[in-house]
Order: sequence, then structure tokens, then C-alpha cells
Amino acid sequence: MPIDPSKALGHDFPATGGSYSQDDVILYHLGIGAGVNATDAAELEYTYEKNLKVLPSFGVIPVFGAMGGVMNVPGLDFNPAMLLHGEQDIEIHRPLPAAAELESKPSIAGIYDKGKAALVVIEVATKEKGGEPLFTNRFSLFLRGEGGFGGESGPAAENDAPERDADFTVETKTLPQQALLYRLCGDKNPLHADPEFAKMGGFDTPILHGLCSFGIVCKAAVDAALGGDVGQVARYQARFRGVFFPGETMVTSVWKEDGKLVIASSSKERGTPVLSNAAITLR
Repeated sequence: MPIDPSKALGHDFPATGGSYSQDDVILYHLGIGAGVNATDAAELEYTYEKNLKVLPSFGVIPVFGAMGGVMNVPGLDFNPAMLLHGEQDIEIHRPLPAAAELESKPSIAGIYDKGKAALVVIEVATKEKGGEPLFTNRFSLFLRGEGGFGGESGPAAENDAPERDADFTVETKTLPQQALLYRLCGDKNPLHADPEFAKMGGFDTPILHGLCSFGIVCKAAVDAALGGDVGQVARYQARFRGVFFPGETMVTSVWKEDGKLVIASSSKERGTPVLSNAAITLR
């Protein structure tokens, strides 16, 4: 069935509850490679409840449940096997607490015609239960084979990397079991664990979650350019450009621009891009 924006854009998603604890935060940080070296004071702020801080990218984790209804939206019929996660954008309204009770409200923020595919932007606004806004996620879903319905093509990509040497370059070596650890944060897609399933998807071996790469790069940029000060991050956005395999080394390049850190990342071993058009907007 073709995409019908007139139906899908008006869909009213139910609000959902949720929560997270200090243990959830620590598991997430370990899942993106925090804790090297294990007794380093800066790393312990990510991995030990004493003085625990929360990376802004953690905000993608508590809203998985709120995304479940996307398969049942009128006018948004598609084959889930043809779905790719194209971009991620999270706006941080205030620094994330180490534990919280949450309320999330999804909506469809945009549907764009990319010719051979449709781009659907799912926005999830999250606040503390009975309280003020905490963060807003925008998941851009690339639906292959669903374009051609005559809609707008959408905004142009932003945050191109400057044509000069990066101000900071960080190498993050990942574990061969990195995806097996990260999946405990909630994303149990077998593409990231099952070799047979990965081969069906065209990969010789399971690949790392895109949102795990999103977190690895966030931590690298925050630590290198902001001295680990997570409170300076007002927004973090990125485009997923290529696959990354557990055990590889993520190379994160950071450029200081006006009010922003512009970011790109690649696999050191293969020299291929992982994230592009990425940026942290500073508070």
C-alpha cells in the first residue's frame, strides 16, 4: 500500500509511561564502551553510582516502548524488512537525571518523498512524570520502496564537516561482544547477534546497532571537546552513513564551530564512514 501522508500525519498516538534507574544508565554507558580504564575518575562518573552523570545520547533508550505503535498507523503501510534508521536527533531540555519516571508522547512530525523511498520522522516528546519536558527525540525512518507518492523531498542535510583538520580526533576501540552487551539496553534485533540473520541481511557477521555508534561518538566528543561536561549539550543529531562491526575502532573527528561541535566518524580498519552530518549544539 502506498504512503498516504494525509492520514498518517494526523494520527494520534497514545501517551506512554516509562522509567529508568541508575543501573539502566550504567548499563548503557558500558554498552557504548565506557569504563576504559576502569578506575579512571572520569570513567567512573559514567559507570559508578557515586557522582553518576548521564550522556545525552542515553535519551534514545527509554522511549523504545513509545515507538511500538508506528506499525499500526493508518496511511503508513510498509514492509518492516525495508526499514532503515536514517537519522537521529535528540534535543535535551535540561541535563538528564540519573533516574526518572517518564511520560512520552509520540507524533509523526514529517513524511517526505525521496523518490525510491519515504522518509518518516517520528517525534517523541518526553517529560518527567507530572513535571517539565526533559528531552525530545526525532527518529528519521527511511522506508525503501515507499517513495513516489508526490510529497515534498524534505530539508537539505546540515552540519557538513569543515574542509580543514579536525580540532579533536578520538579513537575508540570496541569489543568483539559490544553488540551483545548493548542489546541488553533494549534493542534485541537479531541483526546484531545472530550470524545467520545477519547473512540474510547481506552481512558476513552481525553489525553494531546504529544507536550504539551514536552513543560511542557522543561520548568521544563530549569527553574530548567538553571535558566530559554533559550539561553543555543542548542537542545532538547525526545521520547514519555506514555499518560498523563490533571489534573495530571508531574514529571520531570533532570541529569547533560557532555554538556547535560538528562531528563525523568512521571505521579505522575499513576507512568507511559511520556517522556524518552530526553536531552537538552547545547550551
